[in-house]
This record gives sequence, structure tokens and C-alpha cells, in this order.
Amino acid sequence: MKFSKIISIVFIIILLVIANDLLAQCPMCKASLTEARKNGTEVGNTLNMGILYLLALPYSIATVFGVIWYRNTKLKKKQAVN
Repeated sequence: MKFSKIISIVFIIILLVIANDLLAQCPMCKASLTEARKNGTEVGNTLNMGILYLLALPYSIATVFGVIWYRNTKLKKKQAVN
């Protein structure tokens, strides 16, 4: 096996071990939202906006890098033709 495959397998195993601890947070959020609904507060809207914010930032960064890569590739092809 190549070294990169070994590193990939070890990385996946580490992620699977860590994921168990990360999934434990979901019941805490559910309990918090359930309690907030009983009290009549708007915690759910705030939590949803936070989730959208956390979702939008990585996609925005990926889009910026994608546009930069596309422009550089297009420019290199244009220069190679000339």
C-alpha cells in the first residue's frame, strides 16, 4: 500500500472515533429547544440562523477559491494558445 492510502485510512478511523463524541451534542440541543418552547422563548429561530451562518461560510470560501481557480485555469489556457 502506498503511504498516502495508509494516511487516509488512519484519518478515516480517527474521524470515526471522534464522531461518536460529536453526535452526543444533538440531544443537548434538542433538550434546550424543547425547554425553550415550553417557556415561550424564540431560541429556535436564533439557533436556525446560527446553523445557516455556519453552513454559508464554508460554501462561500469554497466558491471564492473555485472562481479564482477557474480564472487562473482560463488565463493559462488563453496564454498557451497565444
